Amino acid sequence: MAVRRMFSLKIVDTDRFLDMPLTTQSLYFHLGMRADDDGFVGNQKRIMRLVGCGEDDMKLLIAKQFIIAFESGICVITDWGMQNKIQKDRYQASIYHEEKALLCKGENNEYLLNQQNVNNVLPQVSIVEDSIVKVSKEKRSPSFKKPTIAEIETYCKERNNGIDAQRFYDYYEVANWTRGKTKIKNWKACVRTWESTAKQYAKDKKPTGQSETNYSKEDTDNMITELE
Repeated sequence: MAVRRMFSLKIVDTDRFLDMPLTTQSLYFHLGMRADDDGFVGNQKRIMRLVGCGEDDMKLLIAKQFIIAFESGICVITDWGMQNKIQKDRYQASIYHEEKALLCKGENNEYLLNQQNVNNVLPQVSIVEDSIVKVSKEKRSPSFKKPTIAEIETYCKERNNGIDAQRFYDYYEVANWTRGKTKIKNWKACVRTWESTAKQYAKDKKPTGQSETNYSKEDTDNMITELE
């Protein structure tokens, strides 16, 4: 994955951007620096704590369409394609395939919600009150069906992410399968969020050469703390 990020004055030198509080501007830059090569961020809550920003800063970025936030907890930098050109030999595709499939590119290479594909193939997409993208399937079951430990373990093995299925299940079972005050609708998206956070934590904390998928109980506790 590339380690350099670019910000265009066409975006950050506009009144729309400069009228925002400095904390909100700071959050935008930090999200951009920590995004993957497709502009997706899976640990925004951790970033907000690191830079001392609040929920209002995130909501303002969403409201002004500088980022698109998904119900899964993932967000993407709207103007990523306008600001970052990554060489093919350094490019690493995002792990957030389902969220990326909901998007298309505009004429200025910005991310847009792909309404045509959503209506024809993917779940319906609507914008809730605070502008977070909410996904609701036309033919979904009446209520969320929580996964079994075996299902979680199988999915984690498929992704080879080292996530402890029992720990994941117990964490959300205690939380009544909610994230904050929001009922979980896609447990696989939560697994991917854990995966992204775990990779970032391992990168920051593990000695060079040690596997990023071998987590101790302390590692997992710290990772869960970042997600809360």
